[in-house]
Amino acid sequence: MKRTSLILFLSASILAAASVVYAGSDKSPQTRYIEKYSALAVEEMYRSGVPASITLAQGLLESRYGLSELAVDGNNHFGIKCHNWSGGKMYYDDDRKGECFRKYSSAEESFRDHSDFLRYRDRYKFLFDLEPTDYRGWANGLKKAGYATDPSYPQKLIKLIEDYELHRFDTKPSSWTGDEVSDDSQAEDRKPTKAERKARKKRKSKEKPHERPQAPSVIEKAKPLTEKQRETFHFALSRQMYSMNGVPFVYATDGETYASIAARYNLFLREILKFNDLAEAETLYPGTVVYLEKKKKEAAYGIDKYVVEGPNENLRNISQRFAVRLDKLCRMNGCSPDRRLKDGDVIILRK
Repeated sequence: MKRTSLILFLSASILAAASVVYAGSDKSPQTRYIEKYSALAVEEMYRSGVPASITLAQGLLESRYGLSELAVDGNNHFGIKCHNWSGGKMYYDDDRKGECFRKYSSAEESFRDHSDFLRYRDRYKFLFDLEPTDYRGWANGLKKAGYATDPSYPQKLIKLIEDYELHRFDTKPSSWTGDEVSDDSQAEDRKPTKAERKARKKRKSKEKPHERPQAPSVIEKAKPLTEKQRETFHFALSRQMYSMNGVPFVYATDGETYASIAARYNLFLREILKFNDLAEAETLYPGTVVYLEKKKKEAAYGIDKYVVEGPNENLRNISQRFAVRLDKLCRMNGCSPDRRLKDGDVIILRK
């Protein structure tokens, strides 16, 4: 009888211990992924403007909740291919055999590169004009812009967002550090992840609340001159004038030359050529931007880099687009003005 009682007692103890272990491991890999990376997704949302729900949904889908070969061996959570990537690389069979994918030193680096991949490529910039909580618009827009070839890609993202209520992270304040991710009141106590500790430290170091950055289209949009700038050109206000990155300019009209524009604004020809990074005058086509003052040393806040897409790009054109002096652009990128650009090249605009 005593032996039977002892066996029953030991069996009950083993079952109790097993239930404790099981209780601590009964979360799905999806939930664990969300808990691990939600703080990082929110941090990236305030840095880049990409909704946290979209970042998490793409990470879940592309990395198979962190368990894919790319994620495990290369910290690549978003399936981003090499293109002109100069960092680590790994090869994996995807649409084609042995395709090149980016390899990162950490998940944080992967999340940051994903945000930059979307923010600084022209084909994705329209997404940042959407409301921050419009995850459906983002999901459909990513497919429209060519992020994925799967026709059901938007629906898969939306389902993940709604099934796991990822949209709740789109309204988290910048001070949120991921301490209250789980909705389960019985959730086990756990130590903060590296991503959460990093996010918490970054939040505490900031004196002012961190707001989401403006959409690239807003920052890059030509603006009417400020009152102070108008005072400088008071003698020529009959013509509409604009500014980019705080630098005044006009759009050339049919028949104009650099010399005629210089004369109209009381400038020497050599001055206006220097402002526009030209060694000598060239043919002016209608709509060409002509700066009337020296361009800035770096691009406007929120436009840190530019990713080349398509042929016929050159540094001087990029310099004109963002109102950054060509010599400063070359210095930031360690190159000469005649550098030949390729699709996927990353041009630094701000240090």
